[in-house]
Amino acid sequence: MRRAALLAALFCLAGVAEPARAQADLDALLREVREGRTADRALAQEREARFIERRDERARLLREARATRDREAQRSESLRLRFEQRERELNALGEKLDDQLGHLGELVSTARQVAGETRAELEVSLISAEFPERADELSALADGSAFPDLERLTALWWAMQHEMTETGRSSRFDAEVALPSGHHENRSVTRIGPFTALSDGRFLHFDGGRLLELARQPARPMRADAREYESTREGLAGAVIDPSRGALLALLVDAPTFRERVGQGGPIGLIIGVVGLVGLILAVLRAFYLSGAARGIRRQLQADTPSDGNALGRILACANVHSGASAEALELHLEEAIAREAPPLERGLSTLRVLTIVAPLLGLLGTVTGMIETFQMITLFGAGDPKIMAGGISEALVTTMLGLGVAIPLTLVHGWLRDRSHGLVEVLEEQSAGLVARRAEAGEGARSG
Repeated sequence: MRRAALLAALFCLAGVAEPARAQADLDALLREVREGRTADRALAQEREARFIERRDERARLLREARATRDREAQRSESLRLRFEQRERELNALGEKLDDQLGHLGELVSTARQVAGETRAELEVSLISAEFPERADELSALADGSAFPDLERLTALWWAMQHEMTETGRSSRFDAEVALPSGHHENRSVTRIGPFTALSDGRFLHFDGGRLLELARQPARPMRADAREYESTREGLAGAVIDPSRGALLALLVDAPTFRERVGQGGPIGLIIGVVGLVGLILAVLRAFYLSGAARGIRRQLQADTPSDGNALGRILACANVHSGASAEALELHLEEAIAREAPPLERGLSTLRVLTIVAPLLGLLGTVTGMIETFQMITLFGAGDPKIMAGGISEALVTTMLGLGVAIPLTLVHGWLRDRSHGLVEVLEEQSAGLVARRAEAGEGARSG
């Protein structure tokens, strides 16, 4: 009973406490809402104040920008009017200047044109290697930055006169020379007018304001003349000059040598060279052999007894062996001996003849292959650049040249060797016929007796 009464009392107390706590929470919420409303109102008022302040500031800046624009527009209009006025004044002054100058303007333009042409000529002249700064005096006049007064016109006349005077003069001076290896050396240079420059017996080329030693020099006799001219101090001496003022000597660098030109023939050119070498060796061997055979036959013609060391001696020995045979039998024996001696004398001539026919045919083959290569290049790259076709054309022409260059001398040598061998065989036949004739005469005399 006591526990039930205690629980009932606690329940009554809880029921009384719950409404009181809910009322307290509502009052707190109401206070928070009121405070938040007050804070929002203060924040809105602050934002409104800042907005009004910024609006006034932007309005002030807008008024200032419009005022600045109006002032600059007025200033631009004023400057435009002043510019148009100055332009009219400048045109009027220009017309007045043209009227006052008259023919002097043409004189000024002519002087500047001549100065420009003279400066360009002096810059590429070989004489400028000795006088490198003479063209600088004409720069201001040629560029139009200076008026052609008396001093500058005198400098122009002096430069032209100096060029003409040095054209007919030979001089020696020290200058820096660029070597083909890329190094530079100070050398003594001999200048022959504006045509040729020499140093240590070698020819130089003037390009870009400096002296360059040619990577490929002219022929040895020309270099010998150049060395002799450099060593001459008095009197007259012969020298080689380039009338094109260095253009021809510069082309020597691009000119191929004989070995390079032969190499342009390609594989077929190499084969033609081998054919020519084989033909040359064969011709030399046959020439030595026929010369020895001819000397042996000549010695045998002057000797009384036959010798086995030459063809005629062996034929005479055969005649002695068959001395008792009839004329008809002796003739057959001698023909057999001549048949044995003729092949060694004619050996190799047919091979040499074949080589003379093969060489031009190989040249024709190289011509065809070179033209095929040329047309292939035209098909791939077009015909706009001749250098693309140069390889095929060079092969076509070089192989033809090599074929003819091998065939012509081999043909001449073959003809000479053939005539030489035929001549020796004719000597053998002539001596054999003489032996048969004497034997026949001896037989007729015996029958008559």
